[in-house]
Amino acid sequence: MRYEILKLLKEAGPGYVTGVDIGARFGISRSAVWKHVKELRNEGYNIESSPKLGYRLLADSAHLNPFEIMNDLGTRTAGREVVWFDEIASTNTHAAKLAADGCADGMTVVAGMQTHGRGRLGRNWESPKGKGIYLSVVLRPPMAPAEAPVFTLAAAVAAVRAIYAAAGVRTGIKWPNDIICDGRKISGILLEMNSEADRVNWIILGIGINYSQTPEDFPPELRDKAVSVLSAPGRINGRTVPDKQENAHGEQAGRLALIRALLREIDRIYHDILSGNTDDILNEWRKYSVTLGKKVKFSLKDTEYTGTAVDITESGSLLVDCSDGVRRELLSGEISIRGIFGYSG
Repeated sequence: MRYEILKLLKEAGPGYVTGVDIGARFGISRSAVWKHVKELRNEGYNIESSPKLGYRLLADSAHLNPFEIMNDLGTRTAGREVVWFDEIASTNTHAAKLAADGCADGMTVVAGMQTHGRGRLGRNWESPKGKGIYLSVVLRPPMAPAEAPVFTLAAAVAAVRAIYAAAGVRTGIKWPNDIICDGRKISGILLEMNSEADRVNWIILGIGINYSQTPEDFPPELRDKAVSVLSAPGRINGRTVPDKQENAHGEQAGRLALIRALLREIDRIYHDILSGNTDDILNEWRKYSVTLGKKVKFSLKDTEYTGTAVDITESGSLLVDCSDGVRRELLSGEISIRGIFGYSG
């Protein structure tokens, strides 16, 4: 109810709305109105009250909560329902529980901090409080499991689009779905699926984005391999961003804008996939790729290979022309790319 009152105050702009009018609108007493206004003030909203005029919202600032994320979001599925946690073990783990309990398609879990954030290949994802985007979306595509790998590539495309749309930072994709800026990782994606033999029950699309970390915020072993949006070389909304510092309000507004942009892009790629429009997604992945055309090395069955990454398949596998003259198809796993994460072989 308090967020419905907040929306009414936002719609009123600089004008007042009386307690009587609010009560009549929502069928509650004036004392209940006051209780909800008090809750909004406790969340940090600056609401002025006048005995004769009522209530009005002053100097609206950015807040991270379900209302601000969902308000006028304009998506069809992703982010239509949002739960927010100041701190959680893992957004993916919680989203999986919600999915198993039958939550709606597009249910979104967002957190200000993860204590046990998870990445690909069983790795941890560093998730310090108030420094990043930690988000998981439950999707229920009506498809066979064999069709689902495209979501791994599509999620990377959505992240690249969103980071540029909200922050103006250009990034690329390291196969299959690491988001790279200036040779360092700015975002990671973890996709998890529950399925039957012939159908997908649900997919959890988890995305973590480093937003405001400084090098000192990363563990020593990651400082030359990770970067954040606010410390990324390049431009943000037309401004040069190295050494850029923002106050807490500015950072929070930026994180909110990026969360909303990310949900819009996830929604776009989801409905493109449901419409069968996967060719454009694959081509866009190729456009953003920092892998294709590069020298790579990888291991298969304890044997190390080197070669040139030449393309991806419709299922998201990487094709590599190896130095022994054999073209190999990588279904999953880890590769090293010259010039990224310190590989210079």
